[in-house]
Amino acid sequence: MSKRNSQAAKTAAREKLRLERERQAKRDKVKRQAIVAGSIVAVLAIAGGVGYAVVQKNKPSYWAGLKDAKVVAPANTTGTKGTTVVIGKSTAKKTLKVYEDPRCPVCAQFEQTVGSTVKKDIDNGKFKFQYVGATFIDDKDNGQGSKNALSALGAALNVSPEAFLEYKTALYSTKWHPDETTDKFKDDAYLLQVADTVTALKGNTAFQNAVKKGTYDAWAMAMSKTFDDNKEGVTGTPGFVMDGKQLNGGTPLLTVADFDKVVDAALKG
Repeated sequence: MSKRNSQAAKTAAREKLRLERERQAKRDKVKRQAIVAGSIVAVLAIAGGVGYAVVQKNKPSYWAGLKDAKVVAPANTTGTKGTTVVIGKSTAKKTLKVYEDPRCPVCAQFEQTVGSTVKKDIDNGKFKFQYVGATFIDDKDNGQGSKNALSALGAALNVSPEAFLEYKTALYSTKWHPDETTDKFKDDAYLLQVADTVTALKGNTAFQNAVKKGTYDAWAMAMSKTFDDNKEGVTGTPGFVMDGKQLNGGTPLLTVADFDKVVDAALKG
């Protein structure tokens, strides 16, 4: 090989090495950039996750968020946001206002022992019945069942006053009413299972959709507020009021005899 050819070969080798080094440098640079980018994404993901967790932690509950929501009032209601629910004959001169919480065990006891008497009195025009729903048991144990059942009762009321009363009786029955510490009413499936025992609600698609979609959830919150803001001094359930006054000193009426005695006296007063 001539000296010239030898020099050219060395130059070509050096150029080849230089190009290889440049390519390797580029590959290393890309690798470093990928590592940095990955680290940034990971940090952002962690930060985002923490941020999301903080937002979720501080986000008001679904039910609390409905306090100022637009209310869809069921049929067969009157008053502000449809929170006045009065059932009975127009000829009845007085109205018995009853405060109840769907999860309340004493309300269940009242319904099981005196409920049929109340229904008979309504049908006979002895008095009108005004329902006020409460949800304070949920507030006490961070539950949802009182509110969810109250919303379902709104869906039943939208069907008819009779369906509402029958459904309320079913919810308070010995078969379906859960222990106060068991929040079964938070589950729509359970509420619909109970509803299947009421002729007007069984297979009623409109009613079922209203329960599943929470159509009357905001109404339930508005109704509950009427209990919280009542001016008659009712602090527990069941509570009974006629002519603006609590009956029986606020003590529950748990027998037919006690109920008849106290209500009859109020009707004469």
